[in-house]
Amino acid sequence: MSDKKWVYLFDEVDQAEAYAGDWDGVRGLLGGKGANLGDMTRAGVPVPPGLTITTEACNAFQISRQFPEGMWQQVMDALVKVEERAGKKFGDSVNPLLVSCRSGAKFSMPGMMDTVLNIGLNDEVAKGLVAKSGDERFVNDSYRRLIHMLGTVVMGIDDEHFEEPLKAYKQEKGYKSDTEMNAADWAAITEEYKKVVIEQKGFEFPQDPFKQLELAVKAVFDSWMSKRAIDYRRRESIPDDLGTAVNVQTMVFGNMGGDSGTGVAFTRDPQTGENIMFGDYLMNAQGEDVVAGIRNTSKISTLATELPEVYQQFFDITERLENHYKDMQDVEFTIEHGKLWMLQTRNGKRSAKAAVKVAHDMVMEGLIDKKTALSRVTPEQIDQMLHPHFSHADVDAAKKEGRFFAKGVNASPGAAVGQIYFDADTVEKKHNVEKQDVIMVRPFTKPDDVHGMLAAKGILTSEGGATSHAAVVARQFGVPCIVGASEINIDMAKRQMTRNGVTVKEGEWISLDGTTGEVFVGKLGMTTPDLSEQKELMVLLGWADEVSRLQVWANADYPRDAKRAREYGAKGIGLCRTEHMFFDVERLPDVQKMIMNAEDTQRMINNIERLESALAAGRLEGRSLSDADKAALKAEIDAEKANMENSPEAQAYFGALKTILPLQRSDFSGLFEAMTGLPVIIRLIDPPLHEFLPSLEDLLTEVATLKAKGISEGLAEKEQILEVV
Repeated sequence: MSDKKWVYLFDEVDQAEAYAGDWDGVRGLLGGKGANLGDMTRAGVPVPPGLTITTEACNAFQISRQFPEGMWQQVMDALVKVEERAGKKFGDSVNPLLVSCRSGAKFSMPGMMDTVLNIGLNDEVAKGLVAKSGDERFVNDSYRRLIHMLGTVVMGIDDEHFEEPLKAYKQEKGYKSDTEMNAADWAAITEEYKKVVIEQKGFEFPQDPFKQLELAVKAVFDSWMSKRAIDYRRRESIPDDLGTAVNVQTMVFGNMGGDSGTGVAFTRDPQTGENIMFGDYLMNAQGEDVVAGIRNTSKISTLATELPEVYQQFFDITERLENHYKDMQDVEFTIEHGKLWMLQTRNGKRSAKAAVKVAHDMVMEGLIDKKTALSRVTPEQIDQMLHPHFSHADVDAAKKEGRFFAKGVNASPGAAVGQIYFDADTVEKKHNVEKQDVIMVRPFTKPDDVHGMLAAKGILTSEGGATSHAAVVARQFGVPCIVGASEINIDMAKRQMTRNGVTVKEGEWISLDGTTGEVFVGKLGMTTPDLSEQKELMVLLGWADEVSRLQVWANADYPRDAKRAREYGAKGIGLCRTEHMFFDVERLPDVQKMIMNAEDTQRMINNIERLESALAAGRLEGRSLSDADKAALKAEIDAEKANMENSPEAQAYFGALKTILPLQRSDFSGLFEAMTGLPVIIRLIDPPLHEFLPSLEDLLTEVATLKAKGISEGLAEKEQILEVV
């Protein structure tokens, strides 16, 4: 038999720490949940006794698809000690011990892996538990939950096979909620669930408690490699080889009557970061009832009125936990007949706003230092703070109402709400003339659409990627943008877009989130951040400046961009692209005019300069010039200058420059003023033709269409551009 230790009791966390070397190693060995359960047990917090199967066992299982040698015997031995601590016996019909089986990786992956509750219940144990507890409803409710969870998690039966019989039963009885179900009702549902297992799997629900536990542990190990867990790890950059631990813990019950309950809470508000207890609970319920939202919960603050002594104990414990871990905690708890049990604590997930505030406030409170605070706020969270955004509550509500429409590539961050239009001219008109908030929807964008893009509150395309035209221009001008939403079918003829049978017509409202890539039908409430009001963020950025070794310079092409960059702490402009100063719809025609006439005008200028150089040198093409030759050359120069002055091409070229020059000087002046005392790097104008002129195919189509329809207005201009392109 292997001497390898695969299993640790919650009160053996000291042994795990000695083996792993440090606390980070303990988290890697026992998972975040198991490590914290052991840590809470060591600190005297009321934690139901249990055991943790290590992540090393999980990784060994992934290779062989079998429990590693000696592991299951260690589980059995540890379970005996859990029985002693709980004063109950697993599988016993007189004084039964029930356990939960939960995952717990090093890094929190909420909802990504499997959990099974009430393991150990069978027909005989249920009878004994009724006799012991005197609460037949509670027992039958717990038993049907076990069959449902073991059926879905372990046996792979679809939820609907359990949900449909329950729904039909409640309709037949006229019940609106689960709380109306009595003991006999739950007994009937339990028998229905047993039939589901036989129908779907061809065998009876396992009555052996130890077999139930074995199957649940294997299911948790298997869930580490489930698609949803893998997708989550990819998004969060969590390595696949960490594995998950399995926590087998004594069940305590919140569904044993009016003095029992369960809940989830945060030591601070995870949405705003305010230092107030935040959470929900339910009386006479089990944990999944709170998480699943199948019943209306109560705010955690009302527990102080309902069970004041329990609430005060809970408040004191969570305060200790936050001070111990020096971070906002996400805790789960159960109250069984008035006794509080803590089931979990972990660092809580939080919004960008909360991350900044919690980090700032904990420095002010002396819990953490500035360096730690900076490490807890990610660049992505800072980015979210600087763009308009939708509240989590509004997004959740919209999804529940079925208003989610589509998802694409989050190309330019920020949120936008507006009426949709399908071409740039209409977008510009609706915004400038009718003062509408507009969103431009296109299959893809091209340079001719820039004026519409600048007028739009947001941009949505069904094609393209993060480096497409729409994405690049949108980021340049800070317009929220989603590209490549390929599931959307845009019908330009009908002026509408459709996905999954839902159609949004021109002029109707949508909300898009360029940070997440999500699109919703209708209006969502939007919050526009004011940097000057975000005091905690500004303090945090100041702390970053104190320790930074790398300066951040901005890309800025307009004075307003430079001013905003300076407000955000930029130490200079790394690149000012002169050509980008002319994307503005009022400037673009002059730049196009300059480009189209530059070649002919430059040829005339070059010729005049060549002749003037020859006259000054007294030599032309290798021969000396006589006085008569010089007079003739002088006359030729005058004629060339007169020709250039009368040339339509040269007039257009110099006329465009005359308009552009003061605009450019003004922009440069504004840039330098915004960046007083700081470096500004300028790239002189070198206009890429594809950014300023339409494509050849588009021009050919437009010219042919105008000619076919006999329309002369704008034709000459299009033909002139076509010659250049």
